[in-house]
Amino acid sequence: MSRMPVLFIGHGSPFNLVMDNPFTRDLKILRDQLDEPKDIVLISAHWMTNGTRFTADDGPNQIFDFYGFPKKLYNVKYHPQGNPGLAKDLAALSDKDSSISYEWGIDHAATIPLVHLFPDAKIPVVEMSLNMSLDPEGHHQLGKRLSNFREKGVLFIGSGNLIHTFRELQQEWDAAPFDWAKDYDAIQWKAIERNDQEALVHFERDPVSRRAFQTTEHYLPLLYILGMRTKNDSLRCIHEGFQHGSISHRSFILEDRT
Repeated sequence: MSRMPVLFIGHGSPFNLVMDNPFTRDLKILRDQLDEPKDIVLISAHWMTNGTRFTADDGPNQIFDFYGFPKKLYNVKYHPQGNPGLAKDLAALSDKDSSISYEWGIDHAATIPLVHLFPDAKIPVVEMSLNMSLDPEGHHQLGKRLSNFREKGVLFIGSGNLIHTFRELQQEWDAAPFDWAKDYDAIQWKAIERNDQEALVHFERDPVSRRAFQTTEHYLPLLYILGMRTKNDSLRCIHEGFQHGSISHRSFILEDRT
């Protein structure tokens, strides 16, 4: 099997489960361009643990890890199969504190991209947590270690946001983005285009990053995807845009063009 691509998806608000907007429409366009993977590994911004964890249920539960939203969001059902064997293999090749888990499931960082990209839920899904004891370089290196699974039919999806803050938000989802957010998103995208992994891993050196993130968990899934990048991968932007003025939904794919 040829090497599978890797995706970074800026998932944003739980409302994207049901909204028809430029972001969700671009995911649907991508759906028709993807070869069907054997399995999906979803690196979630919403599962933070001590040590890296991989869901090992035969059928992982859907988790509604958001509160006070309209009922229609809780009516979205996504129930894929799991792959316990893959979860064990991933844990064996990850960091020394890695293990399988039966204590989580498919949260909204996973459901948002999956419900638009693979709505029939026929592909087995393993969700991967963020080991919060690792520094950014540790997350990046772990992505490198796991990249060989691309050659086994595994599609990795990092689900977070290139900018994610609640300090500065517009109420309207389609509000014009703040100038600083547009500038920072453009700086980060240029670094991704030139594969400047030093700048991207050490993002905190840019003082604007303190404005772009209160906490780093939405950025960290990006570092895994960057770690899986090879010299044969071509970069393609899937979606460029903002919601609520400061939440970047920049999403991209890395595809092997050999």
